[in-house]
Amino acid sequence: MATALTIAGSDSGGGAGIQADLKAFSARGVYGASVITALTAQNTQAVTAVEITPVEMIRAQMAAVFDDIAVHAVKIGMLGTPEVIAAVADGLAGFDGPVVLDPVMVAKSGDALLAAEAEAALADRLLPRATVLTPNLPEAARLLGRDESDDPAAMLEAGQALRAMGPAAVLMKGGHGRGETCVDLLIDGDEPPLRLEAARIATRNTHGTGCTLSASIAAELAKGADLRRAVTTAHGYLQGAIAAADTLEIGSGHGPVHHFHEMWT
Repeated sequence: MATALTIAGSDSGGGAGIQADLKAFSARGVYGASVITALTAQNTQAVTAVEITPVEMIRAQMAAVFDDIAVHAVKIGMLGTPEVIAAVADGLAGFDGPVVLDPVMVAKSGDALLAAEAEAALADRLLPRATVLTPNLPEAARLLGRDESDDPAAMLEAGQALRAMGPAAVLMKGGHGRGETCVDLLIDGDEPPLRLEAARIATRNTHGTGCTLSASIAAELAKGADLRRAVTTAHGYLQGAIAAADTLEIGSGHGPVHHFHEMWT
């Protein structure tokens, strides 16, 4: 049985974080384990409270999973603080499988999920460990200390600059861009970069898209796909989940995507 581990924060509204990751793992036919790095009180409208998991508990969760379960891929999401980042990096020391790192910094509602002082720790301890880094445009700009741009040439250059910071590959996500077409770029050292395009879907129900995409990539890697195939498959799955999101009618703000659009009627 292919198994993936998500290391991320809990979303009480069920649309993002651990909950979205486990739904995506299940939808892609992969068993999911979890390490919870934070509790958030949130719904489709806002994050109203955040409590970081004690570092000792994060270390204990990671040890418990790795000591007993064969993990084939890891997805990392919300980390919150430098201390949490250090604990996660230490916990991955004996793991040699693929790691998908989603640099969660800001919630869909605009609430901060990563302390400013944690950015350097993220770059130093986890970027070099990542098989693929999956930033959206604001996250990429923040990691590089530059202005945000959705110009394809600027996205490529930003992805190359991020890859130079350590990850084996970078998936630049264009969902925050403008225009009728959304463009993602995978910069993995092969030429040309993998370009994935999709028509921009008119919906406000996009809560958890980043979590879902990175978790889906991890699921495909856990099943043995190479990175380009994993990213392509996950991209197609996410587009279907966004297209079906309005059928859920969850909450009154930014609702979740439909993780089980291929299964539920």
